[in-house]
Amino acid sequence: MPQLAFAQSFWDGYETLEKPIRAGVRKAMEKFQALSVAELNADKGLHLESVKDARDARMRTIRITDFWRGVVLAPDDGSTVFLLVNVLPHDDAYSWAAKRLYSANSATRALEVRNAAALDELTPRYETVARTAPRLLFADLSDGTLRGLGIDDQVLRAARSLVDKAQLEAFATLLPEDQLEVLQYLAEGFGPEEVYRDVVAVRRPAEAPAEPVEDLATVLANTPARVRLVTGPGELEDALEKPFAAWRVFLHPSQRRVAYRTSYSGPVQVSGGPGTGKTVAALHRVKHLLGRSEDGRVLLTTYTNALAAGLREMLGLLLDGDEDLLARVDVTTVDAYANSIVRAESKQLPKPLGDREQRQLWEKVVKQLGLRFTAQFLAQEYRHVVLGQNLRDLDAYLGAGRRGRGVGLGPARRREVWAGVERFEQLLRDRGETTYLRVCARAAEFLTAAPGPYAHVVVDEAQDLHPAQWRVLRAAVPHGPDDLFVTGDPHQRIYDSRVSLGSLGVATAGRSFRLRVNYRSTEEILAWSARLLAPVTVDALEGEGTDSLAGYRSLLRGRRPEQQGYVNRHDEAAALVERVQTLLAEGVKPHEIGVCARFNLSLDAAEEKLTAAEVPVLRVKGQSSQRAEGVRLATMHAMKGLEFRAVSVLGVNDGAVPFAREITPREADPLQHEADLLRERCLLFVACTRAREALSVTWSGEPSPFIPNAA
Repeated sequence: MPQLAFAQSFWDGYETLEKPIRAGVRKAMEKFQALSVAELNADKGLHLESVKDARDARMRTIRITDFWRGVVLAPDDGSTVFLLVNVLPHDDAYSWAAKRLYSANSATRALEVRNAAALDELTPRYETVARTAPRLLFADLSDGTLRGLGIDDQVLRAARSLVDKAQLEAFATLLPEDQLEVLQYLAEGFGPEEVYRDVVAVRRPAEAPAEPVEDLATVLANTPARVRLVTGPGELEDALEKPFAAWRVFLHPSQRRVAYRTSYSGPVQVSGGPGTGKTVAALHRVKHLLGRSEDGRVLLTTYTNALAAGLREMLGLLLDGDEDLLARVDVTTVDAYANSIVRAESKQLPKPLGDREQRQLWEKVVKQLGLRFTAQFLAQEYRHVVLGQNLRDLDAYLGAGRRGRGVGLGPARRREVWAGVERFEQLLRDRGETTYLRVCARAAEFLTAAPGPYAHVVVDEAQDLHPAQWRVLRAAVPHGPDDLFVTGDPHQRIYDSRVSLGSLGVATAGRSFRLRVNYRSTEEILAWSARLLAPVTVDALEGEGTDSLAGYRSLLRGRRPEQQGYVNRHDEAAALVERVQTLLAEGVKPHEIGVCARFNLSLDAAEEKLTAAEVPVLRVKGQSSQRAEGVRLATMHAMKGLEFRAVSVLGVNDGAVPFAREITPREADPLQHEADLLRERCLLFVACTRAREALSVTWSGEPSPFIPNAA
């Protein structure tokens, strides 16, 4: 019987097909699975046809509907695996198939595809220019070095014609994925050894044969990140019914080696920009750890309820609903876990206050004691220094370092601050209230008194956790191999948390990995968004040194982001409606469109205009069903963990982004001022990188100073 496999290129387009065509795909694939290889080749209703003048003799098309064809890579070596690579209108399918060539990468052993016809046409033009160029892009690298990294003859000829990175980008959509990534890394200045380690080695399966092989079944098996083999009707139906969900937890090679390493000697840190698959790597690490023993418990945690709900949903998908395995994993926020510990150990648990209520209480403290400090300053000192270092008395505070605080405090002023701290905490006790971070501090005390209850702790979105929360996690698992697996991106730090992981017993030296390939957004969206952070430096996740987006790239291409200013909010909202209607007319589904703003007030206006235009909308206040109808409306903070085919970011005005009220005056604390501005930049960066294919950033009046080259 023939076996059916699906390429990532098929899934990329499947979600956008209209329902009758998707129904045709399902019917054709069901018929495919019911036929023998002989019946399939004998054309039993699927019209399996060769492609005239094809660059790859294995290319075939099959009938989907009267006007649509599926493009299939058929085996010519006696194997029985057929690969569905695309579904297109009739003429487009034959034209697309005729130009493509599939081959096995000599280094990674994986299947890869190129537009061979376009490469042959374009390369001679660049060679003409290269003859008079003073220097070529890869002049310092020998043919042998490039071949050792998987560059084949056709791509090598093209690479030798390139003068600069801009020309490489012009070739990007034509080149095989693995070879393109190798060339991009080299163009960024990474050495051949680094490229082999970070690109080739992580993409080459550990069980891959030592010598290159060409039989299709083996090559497909070596390409788990871009090929999915379907073994039966039930799996086929499940994949076609929920393709988006199926690929949400699919692991790419650059993540697989990190997630499935047998064991680590201690804590592990995985960093990387948006869309690099850190969350997916964390989920697969959970799966791997569950398979290591029959009874070890795992804590999978993050910092918001919405993100925890998303992790819970994706883990259920990854574990295929296995209740026994799921019962061994607690998926929750750090605050909720700390709350459960304190509640189990204490008869009463004071009610935690939110940030706004805490600020009001600090204002009361300033007024009662006549302090010279602002409520904002005291709240930040309490958060970053007192709670950050778990200081319990005046003597500890007098001797504490205050790294990151831009205003020096002598002993007298520290005593004044401490008087404010004591009054704040007394007011909390009088009201029967506390703070979430105080709950965490109490939970860490209880946990430290006994062996940690978990065999492993896996942390996602770690960049926004406070030291008090890290103490809970450190105490929840005994020190030792595979104790903590941490993923995060300091460029997405949208809350004011400053951490030195090493000082908290989470030392990851020698066990840190960086993911550099974005699998979500187009290169155009990625490059535009990265410019938001170009003027600033970002502290590394460990709290020591800085992090960088160097080498961070996408293999996807698309339209350039739009940035546009309007005279007033009314015009901006009217343009949003027109933009959304255009997307819907292009076949983008309502739930695949995200609209976000800094404030709910802006979203209220957007909702009113969209509703009046009979566009369905859904406000996001946590996790929303993927299939629920409606354009998603969310604040920038609520966008974390979400992604959409198209995103519109509204109200990016001066005074709103950055939000003036959230920025500490420079004269009050210059370091906190810069930290506040960086946090606001990161928030806009997060919002923009939720877009997969289309991004629009708009404002009314004066634009935000963060927007690059705003007119």
